[in-house]
This record gives sequence, C-alpha cells and structure tokens, in this order.
Amino acid sequence: MFPLLEKIHKINDIKRFSAIECEKLTEEIRRFLISNVSKTGGHLSSNLGVVELTIALHRAFDLNFDRVIWDVGHQSYVHKILTGRANQFQSLRQLGGLSGFPKTEECEADCFNTGHSSTSVSAAVGYAVAASIQGEEKTSIAVIGDGALTGGMVFEALNHAGALQIPMIVILNDNGMSISQNVGGVSKRLKQIRNTRRYFSLKASVKTALDRIPFIGTPLKKGMANFKKTLKRIFVKDMFFEDFGFTYLGPVDGHSIPDLEIILNQAKKTKKPVVVHVHTQKGKGYRPAEKDPDFFHGVAEFNKETGQLLSPGNKDWSGFFGEKLCSLAKNNDKVVAITAAMPLGTGLEPFKKQFSNRFFDVGIAEQHAVTFAAGMAKAGFIPCVAIYSTFLQRAYDQLLHDIALQNLHVVFCLDRSGPVGRDGETHQGIYDISYLSHLPGFTILSPSNQEDFDRMLTYAVEECSGPVAIRYPRGEISTAAWKTDFQNKEWGITVCEGTDILIAAVGTTVFDAHAVAKILKEHKVGTTVLDIQSVKPMNKALIEKHSEGKKLLVTMEDNVITGGFGQQLQSMIDQPVIKFAYPDEPIGQGSVKELKYKYGLSPEQIAGKILHLVNR
Repeated sequence: MFPLLEKIHKINDIKRFSAIECEKLTEEIRRFLISNVSKTGGHLSSNLGVVELTIALHRAFDLNFDRVIWDVGHQSYVHKILTGRANQFQSLRQLGGLSGFPKTEECEADCFNTGHSSTSVSAAVGYAVAASIQGEEKTSIAVIGDGALTGGMVFEALNHAGALQIPMIVILNDNGMSISQNVGGVSKRLKQIRNTRRYFSLKASVKTALDRIPFIGTPLKKGMANFKKTLKRIFVKDMFFEDFGFTYLGPVDGHSIPDLEIILNQAKKTKKPVVVHVHTQKGKGYRPAEKDPDFFHGVAEFNKETGQLLSPGNKDWSGFFGEKLCSLAKNNDKVVAITAAMPLGTGLEPFKKQFSNRFFDVGIAEQHAVTFAAGMAKAGFIPCVAIYSTFLQRAYDQLLHDIALQNLHVVFCLDRSGPVGRDGETHQGIYDISYLSHLPGFTILSPSNQEDFDRMLTYAVEECSGPVAIRYPRGEISTAAWKTDFQNKEWGITVCEGTDILIAAVGTTVFDAHAVAKILKEHKVGTTVLDIQSVKPMNKALIEKHSEGKKLLVTMEDNVITGGFGQQLQSMIDQPVIKFAYPDEPIGQGSVKELKYKYGLSPEQIAGKILHLVNR
C-alpha cells in the first residue's frame, strides 16, 4: 500500500530517492497521514501542508548532524515518518505511544522538545552559538509558521541573531494561518512580500543577462551588490527581515521539492543568518482539510472518505462559554472578548460574529493580550480574556504586574484546565491553581457543571470587582447530578452527606468524588462531598463545619499537587489532609481516563486508598 514509505527505516534514507520517487512519495505520505490520523486524531492540515518542505529539508541537510527545530511541533509528523517512525503511527498520541510533537527521547533527529509557539528561533540561535564556540559546521534550522511569527519572543531572537551574524537558517512556513486565520500587521506585511514579485523576477532577469556577457558579466554582478539592496527597497518597500540583519531568500513554492532544495542549499552556503520564505497551503491534498483547515488543525477521529467526525459529541465547555458570554454582552456594552489566535478553540466565534467591534484576536501574543486587557479595564471596560490554561502561563509577569498589583477587573476564562490528554505534557492544564493562587487579589473559580459555570460567568462579569479566573476543562459539559443551591452568596455546596469521611473536591473531580462516595457507601463508610467552587477565596468555614468529627479530610483536584488546592487547604486548617492530585513531574499523553488510572486518581483507586486508611 505504501511501497516507498516501506523503504524508509532511518535518518537520511530519503537521500537515496530519485526526484520522481520523491514526487510519488508525497502522495504516499498524504494518504498515510489521512489514513492514520482519521483513526487516532491529531494535527492533520498543518502536516499535509509541509510534506514537500520536510522532504526537501531531509535531503538538503544531514539530520544526524544538523539540527532542525520545529516551532510548536504539531507539523512534525512527516519528519517522524522520514526518520523511520511510520510503523509507530497507530500509537500516535496514545498512552505510551508516539508523541504528536518532537520528543528528544524518541529520536536523535528531534533535537528540541516543542509544544508552544514562537520558541524555535531562540533555541536555534542557542544551537548556532554553541556550534560556533566549538568550531563545528553544524547548521541550525528553525521551521516557524507565519502565525507563530506574531509571538514577541521571535523578534527578540531575530534581533539577537542578526546582531551576532552567525550562520543559521529560519524557514518561514507561510500558509496565512496558525490555527485560525492570522491577524495583525505581521500577517499583512508577509502578504505584501508574497505579492511583490517584480523585484524577484527582475533580479533573476538581470542575473541571467549578466551571465551571458563575456568577461565583464561576473565583475558587474559583484559590483551590483549595493544596487541590489537599493532595488529591494524600491520594489519591496521595506525589507522586513533584512532590517534585522538576515539575508532574505524567497518567496519559494513550498510544494516544489526541486525549488526548495535549490534555495535550502543556497541558504546553507550563505554562512550568515538567513530567512527562507516558503509559501505553502495548509491541508494540501485532502479536500476537506483544504476547505476547512481550522477544523482539521487538531481533529478527533473522523471518516476519511467524508471528513465527518465519528463522534460529534454534545455541547462542550467552550461552546457553552461562547453562548453565555454573548448573552452577557447583549445586556452590557462594556463587555469585550479577547483571545490569542484561538477564536474557534475558545468558543468565541459566535461573539466575533455578533459583536465584531468588541472582539479582539491579538494573534499568538498572550503577554500582549493580558496587558491589552489591563488597559481596557482601566478605561472602564470589562475584558474577558479566553486563553487555554497552558498558554496563559506564558503571560505570568503581566498577570502579576499589570493585573493583580492594580487590582483590575479582568475576567480570565481558562479553557483546557486540568489534564487535556493526548497533546501531552506541554498542553496539560494542571498548573493554573498553583501559578494563580499566590497572585494578590485574584479570585479563582472552578465549576464542576453547567449550572456552576453559568453562575460563575455572571458573577465574574457583573459582580466581581477585581481580577477573576474561571478554570474549566476540555470536553463535554455536564449538568449536576445533585441539587444545586445558589440562594446564598457563599461559594461551595454540599453534594452528599455522611458521617465518616469528608471529600473537598475542585472542578469536575466533584463527579469522581461523588463516585467515590458511592463506593464507600457500599463498604458502610459515610462520606460528605463538597463542591468547593471557589479555590480563592476558599470557604474555610464550610470545610471546617463539615470536617468536625470526620475520620479523614480528603481533597481531590485536577491540578499538580505542588501549590495546589490540597496544599493550600493544609496550610489553613489544623488537621491532616489526604491529597489526591497530579504528581510533581511531567504528565505525558494519554486519554484523561488513562492518566487518572496511571496516577492513582480514578474513583476506584481513591476509594481503595481511603478504605485502607480507614481500616488500618
């Protein structure tokens, strides 16, 4: 079925392929990706777009020696295939299986672990400087998308590399998108460069003409260096990358292997900082992904013939958030929504359509998003900042310096809190309780169900006066399996009552705590379960009231144990606390259910541990 792929077992096997075989290989790889990702889920459209680019990279460089760093890394599937890992794709993003991102422990060609945006150029500069100090001829290459170029860290790295003038290559994979359509000045500037063909065609014509002039053609070419720079400024307006000290090559067709190999070999010979501008199509070769690259950026299992999801699912947390925020905005024209390149993932597309003048996508720029929100809050607006938990940690200083210390009313909506599963350790949202709790003035709310979430969003927007974060998970949103009573203004409700054990649970772990209570009841152990709702301020009085006379006080949370809810409660209360949380170590990929079992956090395991403690 894949005869050419079967010839690839290790790094550099692709170098033996002929040009015709390489073209046929692109078709095989796309069929292979569609077939496998349809079964496991994963990042599809981004990988379909870099097939030719990845082949050209592997042919132009020696990845036993040179270093390629994939920004974000979700587009590294083809790279994994070309380094002999195709036979592992049935385990892609599964527990203990092949990662969906570069992992140094998987292969020496994965030289740097990535998962978040805009880090590749900095890492590549580090590798390039190390090679220079050691006198090595290794080439350092960063492959970065135009969406990631909106991250400020990239410009810090470009500025440094340009000043150092050491050999390195930045490949700008320009497909006009990150996850959603790119926004902002950088995106517009790249579009201008893509559309400026006059300079590049004129340059090629002049070079060809001079080559045909005997004796004087070569000296004339050398003497035209300064004139060439002037031409660029006339035709390309302002040389964006060359102003940083980089040599700019491109744009080049990212789906032409011969053209890519030529320009990559030219970049390698330059021995200076080089930007190679590659123009690709996200989702290329699969019509559903070409038509809707946003949807197929990170997709669950789907029917490869139709492109339809196998399990569409019910309303999820993100979708409910988007609907609720729209209803709040209808009644309050001060409500604005801010996201960092994730309007679709955070559920803000409906808000964007209904309130376009109050919706702001700042690109992959979480730091700016937070301080931008601070400015709007100072001006009297109510910014609701929707960012994944794992990405908000990129703006820690702004959370403290610009929000907390000024006690500004900004609502942070932390999507994908808790374990997110198959994206692995770079995406697990298990740190937000820890990194937010010690920020002065912050309120931290954690809903377990739809009713909680509805009340919390209303409170955060209409009643709270300072910074407030609402953390909620990925996946389907559930209604409460117990009575919800919001008559009093105190946070925290009693889910069920018993005489022996108290479990104080955070977020959706309340459902697990409820299941634990049912198991314990079968063993004649009565359990009280509290839905804490507010991590900060914590309803200490409610906990102390229900902990009186109990044999054990137990906490359950979807956060790392260090600095988490359990440890905070332990510091506030004068009795031992049995804490169930994720350990202080990287939490890898796997389904949420699998991860709970791996770390002893399933209801059955927790109940077993409690019974052991009660009966010893």
